[in-house]
Amino acid sequence: MKAQRLGAWIAIILGASYFVIPLIGTIEFSLRMRRGEYSFDAYQSVFSDAQFRETFGYSMLMALLTIIFGMLLVVPTAYWVRLRLPQMRPFVEFITLLPLVIPAIVIVFGYLRMYNSSSYLPLTGSTTGTNVLLVFSYITLSLPYMYRAVDTAMRAIDVRTLTEAAESLGARWTTIMFRCIFPNVKSGVLSGAFITLAIVMGEFTFAALLNRPAFGPYLQLVGANKAYEPSALAVIAFSITWLSMGLLNLVSRFGKARPAKA
Repeated sequence: MKAQRLGAWIAIILGASYFVIPLIGTIEFSLRMRRGEYSFDAYQSVFSDAQFRETFGYSMLMALLTIIFGMLLVVPTAYWVRLRLPQMRPFVEFITLLPLVIPAIVIVFGYLRMYNSSSYLPLTGSTTGTNVLLVFSYITLSLPYMYRAVDTAMRAIDVRTLTEAAESLGARWTTIMFRCIFPNVKSGVLSGAFITLAIVMGEFTFAALLNRPAFGPYLQLVGANKAYEPSALAVIAFSITWLSMGLLNLVSRFGKARPAKA
C-alpha cells in the first residue's frame, strides 16, 4: 500500500514538474530584461505597445461575438435534437467533431475559395465581411466544445417536461427557449464560453491567413523580433487560459449545486 502511494506521489511530482518548471523558467526569463536585476520592464513594454492593445481588444471582441452567435446556434440545435430528433443525435455529434479532425489550415483555405472577392458571396472583399468570416471560422473551431458543454447541461434537465409545461401555459417557442431552456443550461453555456475565449485568444491560423489584427499573429510577430517580450506575452496568454479554466471550474460547481427550474 505504501509503495503504491509512493509511486502515485512520484508520478504526480514528475507530472507537475513537466508543467511547472518550464513555466517558472519562462516567468524568470521575462523578468530579466533589465541587466543584473529582476524587473517588469518586459511587461511594461508589452502593455505600452499600442499594437498589443489593438490586437488584444480585437480578439476579445471576436471572442464575444463568437460566444454570442455560437450560443444562439448551439443551444437551439441541441434542444431540438434532444426533443424532436433524437435519431439525428449521432449525425449531429459527428458534424460537431469534424473541426477536431480537419486541420484549421484546410478549413480556412476552403473559406478563401468559397468567399473570395470573385465568388457570389465575396466576404473577403471588405473588412466587415472578413471579420464576419473570421467569426464564423471561430464558431466552427469552438463548435465541438460548445456543443458538448451545452448537451451535457441539457442532459441534467427534463427538456420534454419543461417544454410541455410551458406549452400548456401558452408559451411560444421563443419564450420556451429564452425563459425555460437557456436559464437551465446556463452552466453549460458559460463553460463553453470560457473554453471559446481561451481558443480565440490564442488562435493563429485563421487570423493570419485572413489577415486580421488578432492577438495570435501578434504573439508570433513579437516572438520573431524581440527577446524578453515574448516570454511576458506567453505568461499573459497562459494567465488568460488558466483564468478561463478557473472560471469554468467555478461555473461547473455552481451549476451542479443549483436544481433545474420548472
